[in-house]
Amino acid sequence: SRKLQQEIVQKRTFTKWINSHLAKRNPPMVVDDLFEDMKDGVKLLALLEVLSGQKLPCEQGRHLKRIHSVANIGTALKFLEGRRIKLVNINSTDIADGRPSIVLGLVWTIILYFQIEELTSNLPQLQSLSSSTSSMDSVLSSETASPPNKRKVVTKAQGNAKKALLKWVQYTAAKQVGIEVKDFGRSWRSGVAFHSVIHAIRPELVDLEKVKGRPNRENLEEAFTIAETELGIPRLLDPEDVDVDKPDEKSIMTYVAQFLKYYPDVHNTGTDEQENDVVFFSFQREDKLVPRETKVWIEQFERDMTRAQMTEASLQDKYQSFKHFRVQYEMKRKQIELLIQPQRRDGKLSLDQALVKQAWDRVSSRLFDWHIQLDKSLPAPLGTIGSWLYRAEVALQEEITIQQVHEETANTIHRKLEQHKRRNTICHKL
Repeated sequence: SRKLQQEIVQKRTFTKWINSHLAKRNPPMVVDDLFEDMKDGVKLLALLEVLSGQKLPCEQGRHLKRIHSVANIGTALKFLEGRRIKLVNINSTDIADGRPSIVLGLVWTIILYFQIEELTSNLPQLQSLSSSTSSMDSVLSSETASPPNKRKVVTKAQGNAKKALLKWVQYTAAKQVGIEVKDFGRSWRSGVAFHSVIHAIRPELVDLEKVKGRPNRENLEEAFTIAETELGIPRLLDPEDVDVDKPDEKSIMTYVAQFLKYYPDVHNTGTDEQENDVVFFSFQREDKLVPRETKVWIEQFERDMTRAQMTEASLQDKYQSFKHFRVQYEMKRKQIELLIQPQRRDGKLSLDQALVKQAWDRVSSRLFDWHIQLDKSLPAPLGTIGSWLYRAEVALQEEITIQQVHEETANTIHRKLEQHKRRNTICHKL
């Protein structure tokens, strides 16, 4: 049946998407069978850690009891709900049972939030979408009022992100090469739409006249190969999955959204008063190099840091290694903080800035955790002092943000340090 076919394609695409992210983990993980591998929640939590840059508690072991598997999945679902992601009819036991429709629904929600929603929110929004809340937030009010009775994860967010992604394709790629893209289904069957997106990013990679006269499978195969080898975009689709009467919309959206990362920044140059839903994009190719190069530098820095952390060495050598990375980090910090200052009138970051910020926040957090880990490894009494300092720093980090007024910040520090004076006596005794 068509539903089963759709399930097979989604399972394949979503598995490849997950693996493209789990490959960044140290050590890497691989999902072989999506429905089986989500059952204990271990790989699900690992995926959320990679996507968010946060550490999540996880019960691990070769033969986990069901109660631990359900607890892991519960941790993952709570984490998502904490980010105001509405999970409709998705519960831990269904995932632990490996129910296909529920597992696919959960993975789609994760893709929608961490890839499609995040990337499309950086595009100039259509008039109807640009409210003060994100499209994810707006799900809450619409869904609590009338909960759907079907087991579906169809939200307003999906509608908004889909609309923004489709507009992006229509105005940046399709229009330039004179083709029509009406949806994320049949419009992609011939493969020409995929080539038009590649052409919008790197025109020299595509011969559009040649593409228009070729068989579908040939076009699809070449598009996926070029995207992978030239742009580094993971090959999530197979030609035979797309060259069908009704290609799977979610799989195509997941794949196409990846191209947004590589696209020259888009800015809104104005909207037509008669047609609010029309957005005109102007493309600014300059000023792209610095953020992109910075992101590459941060990612390399993170890989080197991870490798150094994994190396067996004495505590003294580990501190030396940490110091080496800390110095590099501090040298780069001013430049990066300037780079991620909002430049646009609406105060939002550009797509490239958002990607740099995400990578920088992740590295900052890793460096901080590494320092804590080293301090805690010190012999007593220094280890105890290290732990105390860690608690104090975490407490300070909770409330202090760069945007706060200096006076307010000073008050916050004072209040927090007062709370820790009691613990401070430990240090004196030692």
